[in-house]
Amino acid sequence: MFRTLKPLSILMMLALVIAACGGATTTPAPTSGPPSVPTTSDAPETDAPETDAPETDAPESEAPASDAPASDAPPESPAASPSPSPAPVSEEGTLTIWADEVRAPILTEVGEAFTAEFGVPVQVHQLGFGDIRDQLQLRGPAQEGPDIIIGAHDWLGQLATNGLVAEMELGAKADSFDEVALQAFTYDGVLYGMPYASEAIALYYNPDLVPEPPETWDELKEIAQQLQDDGTVEQGYVLQTGPADPYHSYPVLSGHGGYIFGRDDAGSYDPTDVGLDSEGGLAYALELDQMVKDGLLRPDVNYDVMMDLFLRGESAMFMTGPWALGDLRNPERNTEGIPFAVAPIPTLADGEEPRPFVGVQGFMISAFAANGLQAQAFLTEYIATDEGMSQLFEADPRPPTWVPLQGSIDDEEVLVFAESARNGDPMPAIPEMSAVWTSWTDALNLIFTQSQEPEQAVRDAATDIRALIAE
Repeated sequence: MFRTLKPLSILMMLALVIAACGGATTTPAPTSGPPSVPTTSDAPETDAPETDAPETDAPESEAPASDAPASDAPPESPAASPSPSPAPVSEEGTLTIWADEVRAPILTEVGEAFTAEFGVPVQVHQLGFGDIRDQLQLRGPAQEGPDIIIGAHDWLGQLATNGLVAEMELGAKADSFDEVALQAFTYDGVLYGMPYASEAIALYYNPDLVPEPPETWDELKEIAQQLQDDGTVEQGYVLQTGPADPYHSYPVLSGHGGYIFGRDDAGSYDPTDVGLDSEGGLAYALELDQMVKDGLLRPDVNYDVMMDLFLRGESAMFMTGPWALGDLRNPERNTEGIPFAVAPIPTLADGEEPRPFVGVQGFMISAFAANGLQAQAFLTEYIATDEGMSQLFEADPRPPTWVPLQGSIDDEEVLVFAESARNGDPMPAIPEMSAVWTSWTDALNLIFTQSQEPEQAVRDAATDIRALIAE
């Protein structure tokens, strides 16, 4: 069923002393729902998917529960309350995994195959996605954590800096993963996770209203303006603005050459280089401000409003991630059968490639694992395979980071999101990202409500961010 282990992995297994044989078991615990968006760690709440970013209604990487990523930024799944039943902890001889409700059943199945071949018991305990991180931080140092967790890359700002996760060794398997995904799980030059799925936003559009998707931002604005002027739709293009959602506006920033953090010589984010008020950042602020003045953006749109407009045929285009596919494909939600398609984010006027934030989910090994070598072997030989990655994709069709699987996917929308993620920027996982979200959101709110000059709004935000980081 699964490929047999390599000699080194077999030696790892022989190092185990098994007191008793047992199959993989799953201990369920209530969750707040499957992760749906990118995340970081402390970003403003927005209507985005789940991730570890500011909580939003989007999917979680934790950067936005229904429409954004996870981290200290925009998306992360709403944190679930702690599990009422104590999660099992790592004990020598039994591999213990903490996973959310979506991935737990698949890991249980893989664990049973692992147990059948090697007699090594695998227990999978189900926790809410956000609870996995919180419980590891609370219980790991007391030697009460698991061997393996599944989580978002932007958790690393907390987990790696506090010594809660171990270095990951992928060996030759590293060549089978997207480079951006590996970069996302790399912190201070060290790889701490094995990625399996990515999340990034792209452009949704109604092909009845927009037969050909815009290739440039100017085309997008022209199409939106024409549809509004004709009275065809209420809003030609919709951006989540109420409250402001930095996560979804980031491609406009990057497309103008702006950035949040620069990079050091090693390619890591540099918290001493804040770019919100760079030349590109100022152009980004002016772009959004002009769209408000032109009636192409309005300040009161959250995820639910955005989806409602589209599903009533009152909007033609919006940007968000794959978590919205469920609403659009569900006839009980899309009651009017509104058609949709997904396209790459249009190129900005100055020709810069718009790069969305990328949230990546994957597996991490606890620094306190009693079975570290066996955990490594389980992941690299049983999960990092075509079959293992296919099972995860079938259970939760997020764009896979496993390159061999990408060529076999026939879901056109998912492929567009995968391409968007390949061209994106990993959501910053550094702790300093927590200083960004509130000030950035406040600046956008001032722009969307026309309460302050756009350039001054982002300059003030950048000044506040630098001051918070300095503290």
